[in-house]
Amino acid sequence: MDEDLLAGVRDVSPLLMGIAPFALVAGIAAVEVGFDIVQALGLSVIVFAGASQLAALELFGENAPLAVVIGTAVVINLRVLMYSASIAPHFAEYGRRTRAVLAYFLTDQAYALSVAEFAENDDRSRWKYYLGAGGSLWVVWVIGTVVGVVLGAGIPESWGLTFAVPLVFLALLVPAMKDRPTTVAGAVGGGAAVVAAGLPLNLGLLAGAVSGILAGFVAEEVST
Repeated sequence: MDEDLLAGVRDVSPLLMGIAPFALVAGIAAVEVGFDIVQALGLSVIVFAGASQLAALELFGENAPLAVVIGTAVVINLRVLMYSASIAPHFAEYGRRTRAVLAYFLTDQAYALSVAEFAENDDRSRWKYYLGAGGSLWVVWVIGTVVGVVLGAGIPESWGLTFAVPLVFLALLVPAMKDRPTTVAGAVGGGAAVVAAGLPLNLGLLAGAVSGILAGFVAEEVST
């Protein structure tokens, strides 16, 4: 296997232990709202976004209008726009089709690992490393979803699989808090998301993201 591709696979491997139960939860949630294996697999392949999938499935279970389901998923995934703007310069040399394929694999984990690696290792093949990380996540996510659908409600709640969801994001957040602005952004964003958790359409996540960005920007301006 190519060295750069293998590096992406290697670096994302520790996070896969959290992604697997996350995917199982998504598969179980799909079964609970009446999805069959084809529908559940289709959702994971097409959407490929854990937090928005769980939110959408919850709304499906509540018989919410389709527009509300789609709108909620879009709002939760608005953070990907920020990821795209940040990582785009690293892929500027590639053609439009290549960038379109790479965009499909853009996740919190693939983004965080890639931008950190690109900043430290300028010789790294951008697309190979990114695809190694993002592709590994995709494989585990899809397989985990299928396993969750097959096992369904047979997995006891005492296993605490849902606890893996916040752990995955904490594993990305803590190493990124390297200075005052990033620490302030993480603390304020997390606190705001908790306080706003009761907002409709899962807007608490967006509120936390916006609050964290603004707080980090102010902290950076003050420090300079």
